[in-house]
Amino acid sequence: MALLDRVATLVRANLNDLIDRAENPEKMLKQVILDMENQFMQVKTQVAIALADLHLLEKKKQDDLDKHADWMRKAELAVDKKDDALARAALERAMSFQQMSESFAQQIADQEAQVESLKAALKKLEIKLAEARAKVDLLIAQHRRSRTASRAAEAQLTPDGENAAFDRMRNKVAREQAIGEARSELLGEDIEGRFHALQRQEKVDALLAELKQRKRLPA
Repeated sequence: MALLDRVATLVRANLNDLIDRAENPEKMLKQVILDMENQFMQVKTQVAIALADLHLLEKKKQDDLDKHADWMRKAELAVDKKDDALARAALERAMSFQQMSESFAQQIADQEAQVESLKAALKKLEIKLAEARAKVDLLIAQHRRSRTASRAAEAQLTPDGENAAFDRMRNKVAREQAIGEARSELLGEDIEGRFHALQRQEKVDALLAELKQRKRLPA
């Protein structure tokens, strides 16, 4: 049965291997659980149907056995009445129902084998589903930790391109700082020059006043 083949595939599935191969392990695990649940319900339904068919076959077999016994009693009654022709007819009917009951017996044996096969598949899938449900949270947590550790390791290994970018940034900051200091120095020099000019002007004014005083000229 295709259904049992699918169940066998799910039962044999190794969750760890599936995670290693999956691009999105969390999505894959949830899908596996969903597939198992769907297959479990299908197998459970098939078990119920197979059991119902088995009970129906057993009932039909029992009906034929009852009819066989009834016709055998009728044949005995005909023999008691010394009616061989009627006895033979009753025996023919009894044999017919006996043959049908034997046919049902073979069908019942085949049906019982199918029921047991389905029950075994259902049990295995139930165990696998319980295992998967128990492991899924653990596996997802492990995968997340592994992914976080991998990202942390990658962050510690700074690529050459990033080193170059950091160097350029440091150089830019240093240049801006140097320009600022140079501007400060220039501003400082300008102030000193201005004070020097004032002092020089005062000195010139003083000399001029002294000179005029000596010449007795008005200031």
